[in-house]
Amino acid sequence: MKLVECVPNFSEGINLEVIKKITNEIENVSKVRLLDVDPGKDTNRTVVTFVGPPEDVIDAAFNAIKKASELIDMSKHKGEHPRMGATDVCPIIPISNVSIEECVEYSKILAKKVGDKLKIPIFLYEESSTSADRKNLANIRKGEYEGMKDKLLSPIWKPDFGPNILNEKAGVTAIGVRNFLIAYNINLNTKDKKMATDIALDVREAGRAKRDSSGKILRYKDGKMKKKPGILKYTKAVGWFIDEYKKAQVSINLTNFTKTPIHVVFEEVRNQARRRGLRVTGSEIVGLVPKKSLIDAGIYYLKKQKKTTSVPDSEIIDIAIESLGLNDISNFNQEKSIIENRILESGNRLKDLSLQDFINEVSIDSPAPGGGSVSALTGALSSSLISMVSNLSYNKKGYDKFNLKFESIGCEAQNIKRELIHLIDKDTDAFNMIMKAFRLPKKTDKERAIRQESIEKATKNAIETPLEVMKLCLRLLKLSKEISKIGNQNSLSDAGVASEAAFSSLNGAYMNVLINLKDIGEHSYKKKIIKKTNSLVRESKKEIEITRRYIYKNL
Repeated sequence: MKLVECVPNFSEGINLEVIKKITNEIENVSKVRLLDVDPGKDTNRTVVTFVGPPEDVIDAAFNAIKKASELIDMSKHKGEHPRMGATDVCPIIPISNVSIEECVEYSKILAKKVGDKLKIPIFLYEESSTSADRKNLANIRKGEYEGMKDKLLSPIWKPDFGPNILNEKAGVTAIGVRNFLIAYNINLNTKDKKMATDIALDVREAGRAKRDSSGKILRYKDGKMKKKPGILKYTKAVGWFIDEYKKAQVSINLTNFTKTPIHVVFEEVRNQARRRGLRVTGSEIVGLVPKKSLIDAGIYYLKKQKKTTSVPDSEIIDIAIESLGLNDISNFNQEKSIIENRILESGNRLKDLSLQDFINEVSIDSPAPGGGSVSALTGALSSSLISMVSNLSYNKKGYDKFNLKFESIGCEAQNIKRELIHLIDKDTDAFNMIMKAFRLPKKTDKERAIRQESIEKATKNAIETPLEVMKLCLRLLKLSKEISKIGNQNSLSDAGVASEAAFSSLNGAYMNVLINLKDIGEHSYKKKIIKKTNSLVRESKKEIEITRRYIYKNL
């Protein structure tokens, strides 16, 4: 699932009733989770954090910006923090399965909608900026609300969206994309703040002052200090002493964890500590962290240990926690600290049921969950078996020449498993949407037309889910064929079961496509789907026959 974070700053930090009305607009969007509301009286500003799928986050952001424009009057606003609008700034941050480039497009959709519908001048900033002088928010905000009326008249400050006339009540808003910032502290076995600071100066991107042989700071002709760049890009760092822990720490803000990963920072600080006769005892993450940052760290340490990485995410994260020492001074809580875990849907999700409860749920007199969800589950079991055979083959005598292949097969199987687990619930959700469409009123011609359109749309959605299962399972058939031939022959029967399960899953999903396709009136759509599914079935039959011949010959 694609996830983004949004952190709008609203120019109200005193009237809690106004703040609540704004955040209600966010909470009213079903797939969005409000994570934090941080009002400041002196700044008269509130920072709100929420996450969810991009389209839903855009809806929630627009609704909140609209409500803020109705409730906050910038012509009467006073506060310590620089500001220019009722919604001063609205950053969008990629979290998982979404790129910076995609988020930039989402930010433009939001910016255009706010500019067109709310008549608020919008500047794009950071990664969304259209020119170098608009990348830095401080440049855009210079002059603040009071100076914006004249600033907007300048051709070089024509807004990216919306009117080039100040919205007297709502002001001006900056919308853009930035990377996620990780607040990360690394613990040292010393109380000496100076030693922590010395390490921070070496690792941070800004580096330290250049000095001559006598220790005097070198300066340019204009008096500015010359600097020696630090080792790590996208890294801000200071040293401090935390009395609560009786430890000095290197305190870090990591501004781009995809380019400077958290484990790279940890290992570099370890190296610097050793040079000074110190030891890193562990580290701590302050606030929230994207799952990917810990997955990347876990994979790094598994590879260092010459272990396969084709294991479930939970095991990879456990390795990251242990390797980074995240339990050194306090217990790292995965449910509270990993963003994706904070927004998991609670309630009766099929994938969260025990095996027995899932089987019982299928067995009762309810049409959902049914064959579609069972097919997705069967495919997930197939992918698990393929990963298992890959892991049982990895680094085994006589098979280790295929280690890279085992790693590739196992990791792909794990990725497919995650997708199929998601589709277990998605199939049932799709069926429920059809039932909801059938319950729409049908008394008038207009109501009947709306109902029929809703049924058609929901039915197409119910077709796309099993079609995706079919595509994934064809890939599983190819992986099981490959692993059966090069993998540990003591697990040949497991590879065979994986193949049969994938074939069964694909055919079960095919039946679900066909039964829903009967209710589609659009001939061109039906023709396209039939062509695609028939091709998948034909190819799957070829794959299963090849695998069966090999397995029964060698068992």
